[in-house]
Amino acid sequence: MKKSIKVVAAIIENDQREILCALRSPRMSMGNLWEFPGGKVEVGEDLFFALEREIQEELSCTIQPLEIFDEHSHEYESFIIHLVAIKAKLLNGFPIASEHSKLVWLKRENLLSLNWAPADIPAVEKLLGE
Repeated sequence: MKKSIKVVAAIIENDQREILCALRSPRMSMGNLWEFPGGKVEVGEDLFFALEREIQEELSCTIQPLEIFDEHSHEYESFIIHLVAIKAKLLNGFPIASEHSKLVWLKRENLLSLNWAPADIPAVEKLLGE
């Protein structure tokens, strides 16, 4: 039986209506693929709290989760990821890449120019349809 992992991902939009995209480091699993920043939900942890914690740890800034935007499961070769994409707004600070190789802000229409991690693609496609 494959391991199942619950993950939260932040869809952070700035005042120019650009969305924050993060490039996974080559050291990470699925390195050099793009994702919405976030991370694993601890057992018993609230989804919004998990997202706030992960963004603070990974990007050294504070966000306010607003609403669940997309939720689905994706089966990889060795595990299953249950991804909960949550719209959020930046409250304090500016995102700094500490675990990721690069961060970029992109307009919706340019999101498909990136090579996304498969689990993030449904949220990308949903954003394009907004």
